[in-house]
Amino acid sequence: PYCTHRVIEDPEWSLATVPHLTELCLQHIVHNFEKNPILDRLLPEHRRKVLNRLSTGLPLAVTANLISDEDYWKRCCTGRWQVCDISNYGESWKRMFFERHLENILKGFIPNTTDPNQVLELIPLCKDYVRKLEVDQFLPPVQVDQKEESDDLSDSESDFEFSEAPVHHYDLGALITALPHLEELHLTYGVKSCGMNFEWNLFNFTHQDCSNLAVAVKKCHNLKVFKLTQSKVDDDKTRLLVRHLLDHPCLVELNLSHNLIGDKGAQAVGKLLNRSRLETLDLCNNQIHHLGAQALAQALAENSTLTSLNLRLNQVEDEGGKALGHALLTNTTLKSIHLGSNNLSEPTAAIFSQVLAQNTALTRINFSCNHLGLDSGKQLLRGLADNKALTEFDLRLAEVGQETEYLIHQIVWANREAVRLGSLQHPPAEPL
Repeated sequence: PYCTHRVIEDPEWSLATVPHLTELCLQHIVHNFEKNPILDRLLPEHRRKVLNRLSTGLPLAVTANLISDEDYWKRCCTGRWQVCDISNYGESWKRMFFERHLENILKGFIPNTTDPNQVLELIPLCKDYVRKLEVDQFLPPVQVDQKEESDDLSDSESDFEFSEAPVHHYDLGALITALPHLEELHLTYGVKSCGMNFEWNLFNFTHQDCSNLAVAVKKCHNLKVFKLTQSKVDDDKTRLLVRHLLDHPCLVELNLSHNLIGDKGAQAVGKLLNRSRLETLDLCNNQIHHLGAQALAQALAENSTLTSLNLRLNQVEDEGGKALGHALLTNTTLKSIHLGSNNLSEPTAAIFSQVLAQNTALTRINFSCNHLGLDSGKQLLRGLADNKALTEFDLRLAEVGQETEYLIHQIVWANREAVRLGSLQHPPAEPL
């Protein structure tokens, strides 16, 4: 019989292609990282190789307090979100990841349905990195329509009872009081993109919600910025919040814009002004009339910390406008006031012409969308004659006359240029 001998070998095989033992070990570490996370004991170049190969889908319980490498967390962020701007997160990718991750969980949390441990178990993993939370949605608990439970009720009765049922949202207390570095809290109680499932009770900020939030915020001793907007905060809820914010050690900015705050709520905020360290107060688009404005003015006359006050889109009218003007004749710290769309006219302008002549602290005034009139414009122009501090004066749609508005603009522009040139000649000293 014939015998055939054949030699079969890979022509591309080379001893150089055999992985080094070090490489095999690194591959093993990467593949088994979840069960046996080894990182700190590696040499720097080996640690870098492992970090570059690690999956971004590893459990946070493994990676949160072990991996500080910013490149790894950058991969986690960019792989999850299309838009990533770390300038809003202290230039930290890790901080961005944990803040946005926590925010997403809170936005999707359904009371009585979502397991609360989903949030609580995250606290020890994220508490060292979260400094700001922005939650623009709170989902209500799932409720069974009562008309399905009771055939005896008419459709209208059933719908009424369903819409009137109290809807409480997730209580932030256990979370935010456990975040020692939390400095900013921005909240909106409502539902985004509810579409055809719209119900009024989806947008209820209940008294229980307010009570829970007030107690929690009081315990956040490092909180500097608190924003609660578009949440139907009325006078009673405002007073409840203020009671817990009195004498807060760190709060410097309060934003309650786009709510239902009236005079009683504004009076409560007036009491807060002189029992806090507030520097910025935003009450834009509420229901504040002259009584509320007068209460704020009374506090402003004695206040020495507030630098910015926004009352745009209220109804303070001339009684409130005059009170605020009188307060600014003695106040020496407020730098910016916004009174746009407040139904102001000549009496308010007359007081503010005196303010412009005497006050050297104000740098920005907004009177847009008021009915000041031509005479008011001339009074304001006279008040500005010797003013060197004002650098912004918005008089759009204030009916002061085109020529007067132009002359005022020229004075303000000259003040702004003088400030700019002064800052170039005397730049601020760099911190040591």
